[in-house]
Amino acid sequence: MSNTFQNLLAWQASHKFVLDVYKTTCLFPRHERFALCPQFERAAVSIAANIAEGYRKISKADKLRFMNISQGSLEECRYYIILSHDLGYIDQNRYALLCEEIENTSRLLNAYSRKIKESTFCETME
Repeated sequence: MSNTFQNLLAWQASHKFVLDVYKTTCLFPRHERFALCPQFERAAVSIAANIAEGYRKISKADKLRFMNISQGSLEECRYYIILSHDLGYIDQNRYALLCEEIENTSRLLNAYSRKIKESTFCETME
């Protein structure tokens, strides 16, 4: 059993993704500073923040609602990765890295959500 959301593999992967999104958006053109950059950053932070917030929820339904919000933000980021690449803001290597990270985060978040759904009682889970 985990004592903190920081021990969750899904949160760890999402936090790494957030850090890489920030490293990426600082490379974007200046005119995106108040457009795409904050949207991408906010959506990335939302993935990790909702995992953290849902971690301490007592009911299974509450936990799953926060994981679902994280999944929605994850898909929003998946689009921002595609858009950033298609606009020429990120190269193929950065695109591949972000795609790999978002896919890993998605897989871990889905596994954590499945574990919550399958639990017979609600507890803080790893």
